[in-house]
Amino acid sequence: MAASSAASSGKTQEKWDGKWPAWHSTLSNYREPSAWTAAWQLTNTLIPYLGLWFLMVLSIQRGYPYAVTSILATVAALFLVRLFILFHDCVHGSLFPKKALNSFFGYALGLLVFTPFEDWRFSHLRHHVTYANLDARGFGDIWTMTRTEYEEASPAKRLSYRLYRNPVVLVGLGALFSFLLRYRLPTRKSKWKERRSVLFTNLLIVAVILIASRTMGWRTYLLIQLPVIWLAGSVGIWLFYVQHQFEGGYWARKGDWDPVRAAMEGSSFFRLPRVLRWFSADIGYHHVHHLNPRIPNYRLKRCFDAVPPLRDKTGLTIWKSFSGIHLKLWDEERKELVGFT
Repeated sequence: MAASSAASSGKTQEKWDGKWPAWHSTLSNYREPSAWTAAWQLTNTLIPYLGLWFLMVLSIQRGYPYAVTSILATVAALFLVRLFILFHDCVHGSLFPKKALNSFFGYALGLLVFTPFEDWRFSHLRHHVTYANLDARGFGDIWTMTRTEYEEASPAKRLSYRLYRNPVVLVGLGALFSFLLRYRLPTRKSKWKERRSVLFTNLLIVAVILIASRTMGWRTYLLIQLPVIWLAGSVGIWLFYVQHQFEGGYWARKGDWDPVRAAMEGSSFFRLPRVLRWFSADIGYHHVHHLNPRIPNYRLKRCFDAVPPLRDKTGLTIWKSFSGIHLKLWDEERKELVGFT
């Protein structure tokens, strides 16, 4: 059976025959980056973000209620989410036509989002070739155990897994852990290039903190930076969670893993309101992104609209996405994500 029919049926478990569906080649028509569009995206995101920082500093220095700063921080966090998606495009080399520009802005945006460019690139590109593969978990993904693995695990491992999958820990505490602590260390199996980017980013972060302490004061800096990175990180982790953890998802062992099904069934189409689509830079069209990661964020919707099979996928609404909270384990017999009980 061809891969295209496997993707459309959503139930077939036959091995991939190595053939992409005929419509897949159409996606390459949307790969070409635009330097002007990329520059405009950076402009309409960076300037408001920096402007909000200026207003937050003023609100604290002039003694306004911290609630005012908190409201501004919430808006700034949305812009930081968008900056992270632009950073993500630089990782794929898809924001700008030139590799040098993608690398330069990848490092620059990485400083703002507290994420080392080369190291995150290493783990994220691994994610793209291993996601939904049960035999290749552990790189740039949400820790997911099978039901059998969980039942055979020690009590301590079960407890740690339950804590990890708790939304308060995963989304709430996970944001601070990931962006303030986890990304300060290299990814396992990374090479010198990736480790150097971690060191370079860490040094730049220290430099920014020292400069901020001398100019606005360390207290003001922390009262702004911590809530912004926490809120943006929490939204980002939730976006990443619902991209691959939802009802009707797809996982398979290496021998049966099908990249078309992994993209079409193992990646969600997060149907967001227009304003949230803008702040998330259309990353909700995640099945399109996984079918061709070189498509820039600003061409994902156009590609989605132009290729009919992409529109056949059921959209995941914000309300429906919350149903994914109870999904904890992959049941290999039922071939679906299930809860603990």
